[in-house]
Amino acid sequence: MAVPVLLAIGSFIAIVIAKQSMGGLGFNIFNPAHIGRAALMVSWPVAMTTWTQMQTATVDAVTSATPLNILKQQGYDQLVATFGGTAPMYKAMLLGTRNGSLGETSTILLLLGGAYLLYRGYINWHVPVCMIATVGVLTWVFGPAGLFTGDPIFHMMAGGLIIGAFFMATDMVTIPITIKGQIIFAVGAGAITVLIRLVGGYPEGVCYSILLMNAVTPLIDRFVKPRILGSGGHKDGK
Repeated sequence: MAVPVLLAIGSFIAIVIAKQSMGGLGFNIFNPAHIGRAALMVSWPVAMTTWTQMQTATVDAVTSATPLNILKQQGYDQLVATFGGTAPMYKAMLLGTRNGSLGETSTILLLLGGAYLLYRGYINWHVPVCMIATVGVLTWVFGPAGLFTGDPIFHMMAGGLIIGAFFMATDMVTIPITIKGQIIFAVGAGAITVLIRLVGGYPEGVCYSILLMNAVTPLIDRFVKPRILGSGGHKDGK
């Protein structure tokens, strides 16, 4: 299916179904952008997972897999070999000279954007730091060659983790209202991301992890909501 048609369908699902049908701004339960992406992913998986890599000398394009796809299908050793070594792989992940979805490839630019949001006070550090750190720790512990053999640096820069942690998981409408609740949310999203990447059928799990944690946000708020001053006692001091 043509890209403009996919964009139109995804936008309709995100805006009309995921947002406006729930009451509009401030009332949506799930992150609208991720709902639109998830709907397109399950409906047109081939179109959503086909990337092209431009040839610098010619203007031709060739189909190529993302790093997470290579890791899922061929293993870590082949992933490193594809980039010509660990250092070139980290450089490509940092600068964005690798395949991936629009807006998620350059780690350094995404971090600069996240730093700007923190500087302006639009978001707090708890959600992105806890989510990224959870992915790093768990992927290091559950490595391909046994415990504590993973590559946390790669996994923290791979896929849509950085953009998801800074720009999606921090959506104030769909995350818990307390700092404690937001930390629980972020750790849960990070753990589900790792579970999908290492065990699930999809190479990436950021989108689905955030949506799943959106679903339990009301439950988190219910259990970690601070007690109102003076509540829980007896009348007249008894």
